[in-house]
Amino acid sequence: MLKKRLQTTLAVLLTVGILIIDQVIKISVKTGMSLHESRRVTDWFYILFTENRGMAFGIEIFDKYFLTSFRIVAVAVLSWYIYRRIRQGIKWGFLICLIMILAGAAGNIIDCLFYGMIFNDPIPPGVAEFVPWGCGYAPVMLGRVVDMFYFPLVEWDWPHWLPFCGGEHFIFFSPVFNFADACISCGCVALVIFYYKSFRE
Repeated sequence: MLKKRLQTTLAVLLTVGILIIDQVIKISVKTGMSLHESRRVTDWFYILFTENRGMAFGIEIFDKYFLTSFRIVAVAVLSWYIYRRIRQGIKWGFLICLIMILAGAAGNIIDCLFYGMIFNDPIPPGVAEFVPWGCGYAPVMLGRVVDMFYFPLVEWDWPHWLPFCGGEHFIFFSPVFNFADACISCGCVALVIFYYKSFRE
């Protein structure tokens, strides 16, 4: 019983902690930088303010209403699954992985649900500001997700004689992502590496 209470407390605190960190970073970037503004941290790490209407790492595939609805349903199902597993007994590491995925998904849902309602949409180099509820750039569920972490670790130009990509500039790693995306990715990778048997069961 004590273990279940401790795990429930951990689940709540970790979820809230991830959400707070994620939203503080996003709001700081959105209200402190203009869209597409870049700030160099090192040669391989930049803060690059971008927004996307789609999935993690800027991927845009599905309709926005469908994607936001799917995220909400997925978070609800995962929340129920975590609650059930805590009651049945769950490994601490497995729980932390699930919470990272849950909180990361919830963090991006907040952007989709509310950012369009509470922020304006200035033309660069203007910086976004809070506006009265409902006076923002988009209705509920159509807000854009804020991304900012950019890691161009390696860059090179392909030789011109190569087919398809010859002469093009290549960047690894080019996607721009946020703290919530990182939590989801790290949680999924850790699940696959350390807890795939538990997840299968």
